[in-house]
Amino acid sequence: MTTPRPKPSAAADRLYALLPAVYRLRDAERGGALRELVDVIATQIDVLEEDLEQLYDDQFIETCAPWVAPYIGDLIGYRMLHGVADKVRSPRAEVAHTIAYRRRKGTAAALEQLARDVTGWPARAVEFFERLVTTQYMNHTRPHARVTPSMRDREALSWGTRMNGAFDDLLHTADVRAIGTPAPRRPGRYGIPNVGIFLWRTEAVRLDRAPLTPHAEGDRRRYRFDTLGSDSRLFGRPRTEEEITHLAEPEDVPLPLDRRRLSDRLDAYYGSEGSLLLSRGVRDTAGAWRFTPVPPSEITVCDLSDLPGGAGTWAHEPAAGKVAIDPVLGRVFFGTAVPETTKPVATHHYGLAVPVGARGSARGEEVTPLPHRRVADGEAQQAVLDGLADGGTLRIADSDRYDDLHTVRTTTAGTGLPDTTVWVRADDATRPTLVAPDCLRLAMGPRTEVVLDGLLVAGGPVVLEEQGDGGNRTIELRDCTLVPGQSRTADGRPVHPERASLLVLDPFATVRLTRCVLGPIVAVEGADITLTDCVVDASAPTAVAYCGRPAPADGSMRTVPDAAAQAVGAGSEPGGGLHLHECTVIGGIHASELHASNSLLVAELAPGDAREAAVWARRRQKGCLRFSYVPEDSRTGRRYRCRPDPADPPGTRRATRPRFTSLRFGDPAYAQLGTTTPDTIRRGADDESEMGATHLLFTPRRESDLLLRLDEYLRFGLEAGFFYAT
Repeated sequence: MTTPRPKPSAAADRLYALLPAVYRLRDAERGGALRELVDVIATQIDVLEEDLEQLYDDQFIETCAPWVAPYIGDLIGYRMLHGVADKVRSPRAEVAHTIAYRRRKGTAAALEQLARDVTGWPARAVEFFERLVTTQYMNHTRPHARVTPSMRDREALSWGTRMNGAFDDLLHTADVRAIGTPAPRRPGRYGIPNVGIFLWRTEAVRLDRAPLTPHAEGDRRRYRFDTLGSDSRLFGRPRTEEEITHLAEPEDVPLPLDRRRLSDRLDAYYGSEGSLLLSRGVRDTAGAWRFTPVPPSEITVCDLSDLPGGAGTWAHEPAAGKVAIDPVLGRVFFGTAVPETTKPVATHHYGLAVPVGARGSARGEEVTPLPHRRVADGEAQQAVLDGLADGGTLRIADSDRYDDLHTVRTTTAGTGLPDTTVWVRADDATRPTLVAPDCLRLAMGPRTEVVLDGLLVAGGPVVLEEQGDGGNRTIELRDCTLVPGQSRTADGRPVHPERASLLVLDPFATVRLTRCVLGPIVAVEGADITLTDCVVDASAPTAVAYCGRPAPADGSMRTVPDAAAQAVGAGSEPGGGLHLHECTVIGGIHASELHASNSLLVAELAPGDAREAAVWARRRQKGCLRFSYVPEDSRTGRRYRCRPDPADPPGTRRATRPRFTSLRFGDPAYAQLGTTTPDTIRRGADDESEMGATHLLFTPRRESDLLLRLDEYLRFGLEAGFFYAT
C-alpha cells in the first residue's frame, strides 16, 4: 500500500518553480524524488518564516507572546506584582499602560486609573488637602472651598451619595492620623499629604425584562422588582470612562440609586440604555410577547414605604396613568391597574459583591455539545424537557419566571453507550426563576447525570429520591441559587429557615456544586457531596446546615414531601461524605466524614442543644481540615493550620472569628467578609487570600498589589491609602 503524498504548500511550489526546467522534466520521469526533497525543505522554511513573524510580533506588547511581556516590561523598568492571580489583572495591559502612567505620574487621574487596572474595581482618587478647612489668601481665593456648606444643597448633604464619601466636596478639619493605618483601626483622611483611593467592590448586575412580582395575589397595581417579592435596592449602571485624564463621577461607579438623584436625573438613568426601564408586555396573534416601554412622562419617583398602621398600604399613591418608582425599596406602584392580559417587566440593576449563585452576569462558560431546545417568555418547560430525557440541553433564554417545571427525567442508555446527560441551563447574562411549590424532583436512571446551570430555584427543594437499584447517579449544580428558606418575606426574611434546599436520599449519588448559594443540605450516608466556592446558609449559626435523613418521632421512614417539610435538627442522622473547597457554611454540620480546605464553618450550639458539637464528623480517623475556620468544640478529623489555633490564649480565640458585612440573603454585600475581620481569616487561606466563598475574589492580593503600585507612582512626600466605598 502506497502512502499518499502530502499536499504541497505554496512555498514548495515557489521553490520547485525556481529549478531549471530540465531538472523538473527529469524528476517527473524518475518518480518525483526531487519534488519530495523540495517539499521537505519548504516545510522547514515555513517553520522559519513563522518564527521570524513571531519574533517581529514579540517586539510589541500588543502582539507579543505571553512569556515575552515580562521582558518588555523589564526594558522600561516595569516591576512585576508579587502573588497576583491571573483572574485579577493582565500583565500585558499593565506593561502597555506603564508609559501612559509615567507621563502623568503623581496626578490624581493616573492614580485612579492605576487602582482600577490593578484591582479590577471601579475607583475614585481624592486629594484630601483639597478638602481641608483653611484660611484663604484674599488675592487667591477658592470659591469652591466653602467652610460652611449650603443647607439648600440637598445633594451635597446626602449621606448615601456624597457626605464623608468619595464625592464629598464639603470641607473638614485636619486629621492627624496616618492614612495607612491598618484595620481594624480607622485610618486618617483629611491631611495635607494624604491621597485616598475609594474602591467599589459591589458590582451592578443587569437583569433584562425580569417580571415584576405582585405585592399580593391578585394585586395588579403594587409590584416589587425582586423576583422573590422582597424589598431590594436598585443600583445605577456605571458609565465606561474613555480617557485616563477623567476623574470618576457618581455616574461612573455602581452606586445605589437614591430617590432624589433618580428624580433629578431621570433622563440619564431611565431608558433602554440607562439603569432602569419599565415595559408592558402583550401577546400578539402568534402568541409571542410584545413589550412597550413605559414613557418617562408617566414615571414619578417617590417614597413608597408602608403607611403606619395601614395594613400593607403604601404611601404616595400615584394618579391614574402614572407609575411611581421607589429605587430604595425596589417598589413600583401603578396608578392604573395592569390588565390581566398584560405582563409588567423591568430592566434594572441590582448589587452583588460576591459572584456566586444565579446572578445574571456573564458566566463565560460554553454549553456541552448536546441536542438542545430553547424556551423563553414563560413558555412551558416540562413537556420540552421530557423530550430530552435521552440526553440534551434545555436552554432558558431570558430572566422570566417559570412555574411548570417539577421533574427532570433521565433514561439510561444501552450497554456500551456513553452515560446520559441532561442539562437545564440559563443562557449567559440571564437569571430565570424556577418556582417549585412542592419540590423539583430528579427522576434519574442509573448511570445518568443532571446538570443545573444558572438557575434560581424557589418554593421548594431539589430532591433526588432513593432509587434502590444501586446505580450511580451524578448531579451537578453550577452558578445556581436554591433560595435559603425556600422563599422570602417582603422584608427579606426566610419563610422556612429550617427546611432543606437540597435533599439527596440515594446513597449511591455523587453531587458536585460550584459557585452556588443554597440553604441546608440533607444527604444520606453513602452519598458523596462536593462543594466549591459555595455558600450554605441555614439562616443562623445555631441551626443545622448539613446532616443526614431527618429522624421522625415514630421511627418510620418518611416520604419525600414529609422530609422536605421536616425541620433539619439535632435528631438527624449523619450525612454522607462532605468535601468543602473555599466555602462559607452558616450553621452546624453532622457528617459521616468531613474534608474542608480554605473554608469558613460558622456554627455554634444554642443553650440546651442536644448535639454533641456544632461541627461533628462521625469518622474522625478520616478527613482533613486545612486552612479553615472551625469552631473550637468541633469533633472532626485532623486539622492543619486552622483557626482558632488551640495554641492561642483562650481569651483571644473568640476574637479570631469572621465578621461579615451582611448575612441577609438578598443584600448586595451578602456573605462578604468585613474589613474588621482579623488577618488570620482574611489572609488565612493556603495562598494568603480570604477563607470562605470570597476566596475567589483574591481581595488581599488586590490590596497588596495596589499598595505596591501606589508607592511607585506617588509624588515625593505624599501618602496613600484605600477605602472601600461598598
